[in-house]
Amino acid sequence: MEDPKRLEEGFGDTQQVANKDQDAHLTHKVDKAGNGDGIGNEKEEKSTVHDQLVEVEIKDQPVVKQRSKRIATLDAFRGLTVVLMILVDNAGEAYPRIDHSPWNGCRLADFVMPFFLFIVGVAIALALKRIPKKKDAVKKIILRTLKLLFWGILLQGGYSHAPTDLLYGVDMKHIRWCGILQRIALVYAFVALIEALTIRDRQAIQEPGHFSIFKAYRFQWNGGFVAFVIYMITIYALYVPDWSFVEDHKRYTVKCGMRGHLGPACNAVGYVDRQVWGINHLYEFPVWSRLKACTLDSPASGPLRQDAPTWCSAPFEPEGLLSSISAILSATIGIHYGHVLIHFKVGSS
Repeated sequence: MEDPKRLEEGFGDTQQVANKDQDAHLTHKVDKAGNGDGIGNEKEEKSTVHDQLVEVEIKDQPVVKQRSKRIATLDAFRGLTVVLMILVDNAGEAYPRIDHSPWNGCRLADFVMPFFLFIVGVAIALALKRIPKKKDAVKKIILRTLKLLFWGILLQGGYSHAPTDLLYGVDMKHIRWCGILQRIALVYAFVALIEALTIRDRQAIQEPGHFSIFKAYRFQWNGGFVAFVIYMITIYALYVPDWSFVEDHKRYTVKCGMRGHLGPACNAVGYVDRQVWGINHLYEFPVWSRLKACTLDSPASGPLRQDAPTWCSAPFEPEGLLSSISAILSATIGIHYGHVLIHFKVGSS
């Protein structure tokens, strides 16, 4: 029991007062700490809600596929080739100097097909590198080849007689089996299959050296070289006998009996097509009819001369089998350029 007099004078139990003050101080700290935890919890709750809202917004947004990079130079070259094709097709008759050469020589229109085949080769190198499995690549190549053959025969086989007649259909005895799309299909199948079947046999990173990239893609170059050798040997070694054709129910005979001839009448290219496809399935309006030996209007089209050779009115296939084999080399050069673009990443946008 404390002395009342001492309490009145302020000299009570100092220890008890100190303990009370300490308890009050600790209680104040606990209250502050409790308030701090509440604020922290509130901040964490707000942050969690914000993160959930962001996730919902991301899920609601449509998935945008990343566009594949294109080769600007290839697109530009393809566009210029299409423009060139339209120009020579529409203005070739008015300006024969830019039309196809009747036989020997090379004019502006003669660059269109090699340019397209070059583009095909570049596209093969760029497209097949994105297909990892050989089986899928081969399946895609076969399917695309069949599509090209189908549309080629449909468009150039003689089914459509427009615009002169509103008739469709073809006499199977005179259907044209060859054409521009058929040539592209043959070249594409040959070059693309080599590319697909040898893609695992070469290194992704080339060793330094001037000929390392040629060595890496030796199978493609070997394929093009073999096609070129087959063409040259056949041209000069194949014997071409006499042959005949029918026009206006009258039969004409062309005298040959030679080999290695490079003129219109007795060359091996025409002989191979006549033997493989049949003379009734060849192109009936060959450009050699614009030769000086055939017409006085050369190099433009015109009526045949009275003393024109019999072969001036004969059919000939400009996109035939043997000439299509030689065209493989154009796509081989294109696929090599595509490999160069892939390795050095030049011209992409």
